[in-house]
Amino acid sequence: MKVGFIGLGNMGLPMALNLLKAGHQVIGFDLVSSQLQAFAAAGGAIAPDANTAAKDVDALVSMLPASKHVEGLYLGNTGLLAYANPKTVLVDCSTISPKVAQAVASAAKQKGFAMIDAPVSGGTAGAQAATLTFMVGGEAKDLEYVRPLLEKMGKNIFHAGESGAGQTVKVCNNMLLGIQMLGTSEALRLGIANGMDPKVLSDIMSKSSGRNWALELYNPCPGVMDNVPASKAYVGGFGVDLMLKDLGLAIENAQNLDADVPLGQMAQQLYEAHSKAGNGQLDFSSIFHFKKNA
Repeated sequence: MKVGFIGLGNMGLPMALNLLKAGHQVIGFDLVSSQLQAFAAAGGAIAPDANTAAKDVDALVSMLPASKHVEGLYLGNTGLLAYANPKTVLVDCSTISPKVAQAVASAAKQKGFAMIDAPVSGGTAGAQAATLTFMVGGEAKDLEYVRPLLEKMGKNIFHAGESGAGQTVKVCNNMLLGIQMLGTSEALRLGIANGMDPKVLSDIMSKSSGRNWALELYNPCPGVMDNVPASKAYVGGFGVDLMLKDLGLAIENAQNLDADVPLGQMAQQLYEAHSKAGNGQLDFSSIFHFKKNA
C-alpha cells in the first residue's frame, strides 16, 4: 500500500519504520525536523505538510499527542477532510477522548471517508518491536482493509466496537495500569521498609494473588528487572505526563457518563503531584519514588 503517516514522534516513527521494512511506500510528516531526518535516513519519503502526506494514498495513519491535535488535523477548512481523497481510509492511532474520536469519525463519514480509531498499547518498546496491541473502533470492513498494515506494526488487533470504542478501551486500560503501578509500588516499598529483598518479594507476589503486568513485566523498583525504565534511571518508556493525560481522559469520560472512578481520581491526583515535583518526563514507573510530602 501507499501510506501517509502524520506524527513521527517516539511512537509514530518506529511504527512508520516498520511499515517501510514491510515494503510499503510511506510518506511521512512531522513538525520536528529531527524526526523527519530520521525517517528519511531509513528510506521514508518526506512530505512538506500534512495535506501532502495525505494526498493520493491508500491509507492515512495519524499518531498525535492529544484530542486538540487530532481535531486540528482533520477538521475545519484547512483540515485533511477538506483536501484528502475520500477513497483514503483514515486510521487515527492517537490516544484521545472517545467523544472526540466519535465526532471526527462522524465528520469523516459525512464527507465520504472511512475512518477507524486505533489507539495502541505496548509503549515505545512495542512500537520498535512491532508487538503493539491495537484497540479498534469503527466498521469491521474498514479494519479488514487496513489489517495488513496494523499487522506489520503490532501483534494483537482487537475490534472493540463502533467508532470511539477503541479509545474507550484505551482509557479504561491505562486507568487500570496507572492504578496497578501505584499499588505495586506501594507494596514493594512496604516490603523494603520491612527489610525484604525486592527481588524476592517481587518473585513471590508474581506467583500469588497480587500478580499483575507492572509487577511481572515492568517492575518499578530499580535493580529488580533488566531492560525496564526503573533500571535505566526511568528514562524512556511511557512518561508521567502521558499517563497523567490518559488518566485525565478517563476521568473526563467518567464524569460525562456520571460513572464513579474514585481510584482513578486518586491515581490522577498522585501522578499530578509527582509531575509537579519535576518528574513529568520520567517514565511513569518512577511513581515508585513518590513521597506525599515531598
